[in-house]
Amino acid sequence: MFGLLDVSSSALTAQRVRMDTIAGNMANAFTTERADGGPGPYRRKVALFESGDGRGRAGVHVSGVVEDPSAPRLAYEPGHPSADARGYVAYPNVDIQIEMVNMIEAARAYEANVTAMDMTKSMLANTLRIIA
Repeated sequence: MFGLLDVSSSALTAQRVRMDTIAGNMANAFTTERADGGPGPYRRKVALFESGDGRGRAGVHVSGVVEDPSAPRLAYEPGHPSADARGYVAYPNVDIQIEMVNMIEAARAYEANVTAMDMTKSMLANTLRIIA
């Protein structure tokens, strides 16, 4: 029965990483320069999940955080310091509405796993009460 707590715990950790990634995307939605000095604007990041806890047991884990390869948004702003020769500024491929929906989904999944942990603890307590 303690394995059930491990499954929910791994899911909580994975959803926390997902929420942190989404928060980073939202914070950089208008960042026109990359922190690593690479060409172009900030690139949206996505957390990838895999089954298992990474140690051969049941659960879920984040296998990596990768950049979304979709094209940046272009906006005509000739006075902007990051504008190209044609007057276009490349903004990150981050859509705030999509990120908000993803954040709500991750929060709900987090809440569901907290509820599952609470139910598991309740079942364990009831089992111990019956045995004792």
